Amino acid sequence: MRLAFTLSLLALPAFADAPRVSTDIAPIHALTSQVMEGVGSPDLIVPSGASPHGHALRPSEAQALERADLVLWVGSELTGWLSGPIETLAPDARVIALLHSPGTQVLDIRQEAGFEAHEHGDEHGDDHKDEHDHGHSHGHDHDHGHGTLDPHAWLNPENGAYWLGIIAEELSAIDPENAAQYAANAAAGRAEIEAATADAQGILAPHQGTPYVVFHDAYQYFEGVFGMPAAGAITTGTDAGPSPARIAEIRDVITQTEAACVFSEAEFNPTLIETVFTEGGAGTAVIDPLGTSLPSGANMYPTLIRTLATDMAECFANAAK
Repeated sequence: MRLAFTLSLLALPAFADAPRVSTDIAPIHALTSQVMEGVGSPDLIVPSGASPHGHALRPSEAQALERADLVLWVGSELTGWLSGPIETLAPDARVIALLHSPGTQVLDIRQEAGFEAHEHGDEHGDDHKDEHDHGHSHGHDHDHGHGTLDPHAWLNPENGAYWLGIIAEELSAIDPENAAQYAANAAAGRAEIEAATADAQGILAPHQGTPYVVFHDAYQYFEGVFGMPAAGAITTGTDAGPSPARIAEIRDVITQTEAACVFSEAEFNPTLIETVFTEGGAGTAVIDPLGTSLPSGANMYPTLIRTLATDMAECFANAAK
């Protein structure tokens, strides 16, 4: 009986010995979950429904940072408030700012309300690349300056697929015994992202050229990959609402382009969109760049890409009726 019990323990996954990993937002948590599948599970710092632009750490989230061997985050451009806790709570952890990992496709923040179509095109997010190696630092941006890069780079699925490899490499450096598992999981994840990208391209293809406006300018990475340039954005971020002048400007954009849809997010009060920005007959819909309503775990990231495409296409189809 004792021998059987011992053998059963040996057969269990070595979760207790898995690297302790903290991630900032749900899409990064999903990519890390994919790579760690069968070995362990990462912790999520910014819980579902919370804004990445500002969040008060709960005790459990602070404890996760304190025990972390590896911290994976987009970077200070998205969660600047997290820089201090990482420095103080995880001083010995390996910290990777994925936005600054060499090879990540990055774009600058767009400041204007209306966008020129030629700025987005089918360039697949290749406007420029950050070739500076900040990947093994605490993610502070020294060359571009805080806030000049658009941090929503996970919405380019090519970045998502690329980051799987980075995550696998970092985990393998900490846990070489499971390196083969991490590599295999990353390869499987890349195949799933490629399939999701193909599905999203098929979903959106009938609607290419359809003008639309977003409330929060978070989607230019997605726009570039799928050939779906937005006509404009009501606001560049979440720190303050749009000024009266910007509201007037974006209303002109909606009218001039005959925008089919105005996309909001749950945290931005969709009722405001419906009452202020739809006099010209544009439809409205809520889309979610973080996958807040999606089940967490390894499958969440490909589902996010498909869901964004489906939600956008549904609004376009309804507007065309």
